[in-house]
Amino acid sequence: MTDPTLQLRIDKFSELWIHTGTACNLECPFCLEGSKPGDTRLEKPSLAELQPYLQSAAQRGVELFAFTGGEPLIVKEIVKILEYALQLKPCLVFTNGTAPLIKRVHQLQLLKQQPHALSFRVSVDHPDERAHDADRGWGNFKRAIDGLKLLHGLGFAISIARHRKPDEDTESINARYRELLAKHKLPVSTDVISLPDFGALKAQGEHGSTQHKVDAPPAKDPANYRPMCTRTRMLLKHAGQTAVWACPLTDDDARFNMGSDLATSLADAVIPRHSRCRRCLEEGASY
Repeated sequence: MTDPTLQLRIDKFSELWIHTGTACNLECPFCLEGSKPGDTRLEKPSLAELQPYLQSAAQRGVELFAFTGGEPLIVKEIVKILEYALQLKPCLVFTNGTAPLIKRVHQLQLLKQQPHALSFRVSVDHPDERAHDADRGWGNFKRAIDGLKLLHGLGFAISIARHRKPDEDTESINARYRELLAKHKLPVSTDVISLPDFGALKAQGEHGSTQHKVDAPPAKDPANYRPMCTRTRMLLKHAGQTAVWACPLTDDDARFNMGSDLATSLADAVIPRHSRCRRCLEEGASY
């Protein structure tokens, strides 16, 4: 059961997320999207398909375009897409920081000529090489660090995404990341964004339908309580159609498909009935 009285609306349109498809050069068992090499559950959008949405979002005051996957940097048109988007607003790319980034770094360098800033968030799941590579594959910790060093050396803003466990000693883990950054001569002030375990996709049939009861948001400081659907929308391509979805966490459930018109999606409410919504409501999830 879902409480239909709990409806969340955009209070400030901060971010438009662009899903570049579920194809990835890695196959990580914990991946929120189930991405892997050659995967086509979600498809790669073209620049022509994205242009009207990027323009519309910019006209409506969006502050940031964020690109996620899969691995965005394996998309053939990604540099052209970023070149266009950077003429409108700043962009953030989520990447695993491995071979696709390293191979394209000379192309990415040219994007510094665009009027808005391009930044990168690299997945370094653990400050320990062995723990990171246990899921990402041997050698990918070093590749991610090399990717961070290349980006920082070229003057791009960088940040790190890591896993968060419920019983972790956050202060100790953050200290280990600062040690890691210092060891590799990267700024110790680099943001390290910790992401909770949202659970695997639970698609049932055509693009899923997952039920989860959500009664009300827990009591929180209103300044910190901002579920993603109150500030974001997401573009993705599925079955040949590009559409707007409620947020980057719900693309396995067709009830979160808000149609093809961005303006309409910004006016519509979201009922938080996905199995991942509770975690977002509890923690004010932010990517």
